[in-house]
Amino acid sequence: MKKIAVLTSGGDAPGMNAAIRAVVRTCLDKGLTVMGIQRGFSGLINGEIFQMDRRSVADIIHRGGTILRTARSEEFKTEAGQKKGAAILNAFGIDGLVVIGGDGSFHGAQALTKYGINAVGLPGTIDNDLAYTDYTIGFDTSVNTVLDAINKLRDTSTSHERVSIVEVMGRNCGDIALYAGLAGGAESIIVPEKGYDINELCRTILEGKLRGKRHNLVIVAEGVGGANEIAKKVEEVTGIGARATILGHIQRGGSPTANDRILASRLGYRAVELLMDGKSSRVVGVRGGEVIDIDIDEALAMERKFDEKLYDIATALSY
Repeated sequence: MKKIAVLTSGGDAPGMNAAIRAVVRTCLDKGLTVMGIQRGFSGLINGEIFQMDRRSVADIIHRGGTILRTARSEEFKTEAGQKKGAAILNAFGIDGLVVIGGDGSFHGAQALTKYGINAVGLPGTIDNDLAYTDYTIGFDTSVNTVLDAINKLRDTSTSHERVSIVEVMGRNCGDIALYAGLAGGAESIIVPEKGYDINELCRTILEGKLRGKRHNLVIVAEGVGGANEIAKKVEEVTGIGARATILGHIQRGGSPTANDRILASRLGYRAVELLMDGKSSRVVGVRGGEVIDIDIDEALAMERKFDEKLYDIATALSY
C-alpha cells in the first residue's frame, strides 16, 4: 500500500472535514501518498484527483461541510460508470480508497471492490441510519443544532402560549427527532418507527393545558413529515394556536461538536490502518465506545433497530 485516496459522497455532514484530515495526516504519518477526489463519485469518473499534504487539511477540523465537496452521480450507478471509476483509480496508481458517506456511498464503495479496488467506508451522515454503528459522523452536531433551535422556539411559543411543531431531518430514521426531543424536553416526539395518532396528540396537548402548560413542543421526523398539516389539525381540534417550523438544511451545517470531531478522527485513522493491513470491503464504526470494522455487505444488509427504551424514557418524561 503506497497511495490512498479519499472522497466524500452523498449529503454533507459536520465532521466530514475532520475525517478527511484524519485520513490525510494518518497516511502521511505512515509514509503514504494521499490523494483527494473532488465531488465524490462524480469527480472520480471525471478524474478530479489531486495530491494532498498536511497543509491541505490545515484549519479544517472545526469546519462544517466538506472541503472535497460532494455530489450525486447517476452515471456512477451504472456498470459502465463503475468500471470507469475503477479504471481511473488504477490509472492514478491508487492502491486504496476511503469513502466517507452514507449507505448510498457505501454501495458505491462496494461496487468498486468488485473491480479489484481496495475500499473502506466511513459513516458520514447526520441521519444515524446505519445499523452496524452506534453513531455516524455528523449526527451529534445535528442533534445539537436542533436542540439550539427548539430552545429558541420554546421562548416564542411560551410567550404566545402556542404549540410549536418542529420538523427535523433524518430520512426514514427517527433518531434526530428522538435524541433532540428527549434533550429538549419535547411534549411529543413523532417518528416513522412508531407513527402517531392525531387525536391522541391533540388530547395530550389539551391535558397539558389543563395542568397549566403555557406551550407545547412537538418534534416530527421528516420520515413522517407533514408538520404544516399537523399544526393545522392541532389548531382546529384544540383551539390553541399552532405553528410549524421545518428546520431543513441548517441541520447539516455548522462547526462539528467535540464528539463528532473525535469520532471522525478515530474512524479515519482506523480506515488507513485497515487498508495498510490489506483489508478491503470493510466499513468502520463504533459500538459501545470501541472502534469496530465489519464487512461492507454485512453492514448494508443489517436491519436498523429503533431504540425503544430511549423512546419510552422520552415519553415517560414528557408529562
